[in-house]
Amino acid sequence: MDLPRSETGVPYMPDGYQPGGEPARPWPGWVRVVIFVLCYVLLQGLYAQSAGTAVERFFLVEVGSKPATQLISWINPEIGARTQAGRIVAAGGGISIANGCEGTDIYFLLAAAFIAAPLGWRRRAAGFALGLMLAFALNQARIVALFHAFRSDRTLFELLHTTVLPVVLVAAIGLYFHAVLRTGRPSRHFAA
Repeated sequence: MDLPRSETGVPYMPDGYQPGGEPARPWPGWVRVVIFVLCYVLLQGLYAQSAGTAVERFFLVEVGSKPATQLISWINPEIGARTQAGRIVAAGGGISIANGCEGTDIYFLLAAAFIAAPLGWRRRAAGFALGLMLAFALNQARIVALFHAFRSDRTLFELLHTTVLPVVLVAAIGLYFHAVLRTGRPSRHFAA
């Protein structure tokens, strides 16, 4: 009997049987949840250990405040926004980019999700890279919105800062992750 062959020429059966061994079985959902939680906690813990170091300053200044300041200056050049040690300052008020405001939480959620995802390594890497760009862009938009809300209405700023924008950011990244899972062909095992 001649077996069908994959694109690489390896014989296979439609049910996943590989001659010479048992088919790989996907990891159960609870294992993926444990992997996700452990990865997220590990990334957060490592970042917490970087407090006061060049790593933290990189995220606060280079990833958080500088790009947002450039966006603000592009949108509203007359206010003279500038970055000053992790703060976005301008005539009429500015905001501080503190630990958590720079977007690392959402980057770590995304990383943990893709580490635990049942995807092949190429799909996982591409999905994570595109997701990182999306998370960065959404976080920059969030910082710009918070800057303008702080200058115009402190009550609106508090609502946006503590409730609305974090939920929108997590929901958007969650939807993106879901879309990647739905469009990707899941791997038959964890590490493809």
